[in-house]
Amino acid sequence: MQDVFTRLTLLRRPRILARAARLGARNYCRQRDLRRILGYGEVPKPAAAVMRLLELEDGLNTARRDGEAGYSLIRHVDVLIALAGEAGFLRARPNAKTAARADRRFAAAEGAAPCP
Repeated sequence: MQDVFTRLTLLRRPRILARAARLGARNYCRQRDLRRILGYGEVPKPAAAVMRLLELEDGLNTARRDGEAGYSLIRHVDVLIALAGEAGFLRARPNAKTAARADRRFAAAEGAAPCP
């Protein structure tokens, strides 16, 4: 089984989807966006969130390639944005001593203001 970072590295999507995800990740707010995408309730830890997002994204990508009528480009971009945001949060996390410092480092690294 592959680890999370290997799965993220091997992810290949059309350039326009990847670019939209990168641009959208600048405004990603974990509390707001992750709840909307994964469903309301408690926000999972970053590694668990990435795994759930990868499963969702795989289903959306399959629907995109197969040309299914129910495919939503907006939903696909939302999931990719969350995936990029969570991956950045996951990368920044090992360097932090506390969760508060990790949040500030992640926000500073992404060039975004902390989310409300």
